Amino acid sequence: MTTTPATSNASALTLDAIRDGGKKALARALSALEAEDGSLAVARLLDEAARNARAHVVGLTGPPGVGKSTLTNAIIRHWRANGERVGVLAVDPSSRFSQGALLGDRTRLDTDPRDKNIFVRSMAARDRLGGLSNEAVAAIVLMRALFDRVLVESVGIGQSEADIAFATDTVILCIQPGSGDSLQFMKAGVMELPDVIVVTKADVGKLATRAKADLEGALSLTMRKDKDWTVPVLLVSAFDDTGLQQLIAEIDRHYGSLLESEKFLTIRQDQATIWLLDRIRRKFGEIGLAQINARDFINRAGGPFMAEKLISEDLSQRLAKKVGDL
Repeated sequence: MTTTPATSNASALTLDAIRDGGKKALARALSALEAEDGSLAVARLLDEAARNARAHVVGLTGPPGVGKSTLTNAIIRHWRANGERVGVLAVDPSSRFSQGALLGDRTRLDTDPRDKNIFVRSMAARDRLGGLSNEAVAAIVLMRALFDRVLVESVGIGQSEADIAFATDTVILCIQPGSGDSLQFMKAGVMELPDVIVVTKADVGKLATRAKADLEGALSLTMRKDKDWTVPVLLVSAFDDTGLQQLIAEIDRHYGSLLESEKFLTIRQDQATIWLLDRIRRKFGEIGLAQINARDFINRAGGPFMAEKLISEDLSQRLAKKVGDL
């Protein structure tokens, strides 16, 4: 088998090398993660990154056209003004032919290419109804070891988009006033996912105020993933910065509540387990999933990505043996 350039990239890169190499090194590493998914080198790099996670990961989701990219720009500007290093992962719909990202969110984000402390990457959702591909999860794991903040702008497919809740620390749900989205989300169970809800385009006035009231009413009837956190509903306009400072404050307050309650470590452990179970389910189905103890494998392997590699090899061998015995 011919060795691809991405293989050598992955095997040569460590976190220290990526930090020293700047944007170009990170771009090469992310390309290697996509090209060499499942390799020993990639598993080692990702588990090293998982053990050295430092960033607060914020997820931004909502229907297409709600203004996620505009809000992303505003949040980035604030974080960079405070001297924080920021990584952005913009997940786009996939081309049916190339499987690449269709929209290319980098074209919609207004960042300075000379700024060494901001990095933006577009990735395709591929075939994931939930919004985040395996490659996107890997990118989040790597980037959160390199930046102070990581912002994940999801593909925005609406009611089925739940993956972002299992890959980020703070989830922001954006809803546009007057669109009917608030009613749809009330019915869909999506209201269980966000930690902060933003009614965008607040400058429209009464429509935004009505949407805020509807959402607050829906939240009062919703089972929450964190019963100790009251989800704020904010009116925000990224065009004139209305409500932006309050949004930033609520993002920080939620992060602080996780750290103070010691839930942060549990969240990260649960994320690793969910990633592993999802990968095994997609490769081997429910029967394969029933053959493993995820937490035990993660502990023995030193991380979820090496655990996934070892489990995949073991189940593949067992499957091949059974087929051979037929």
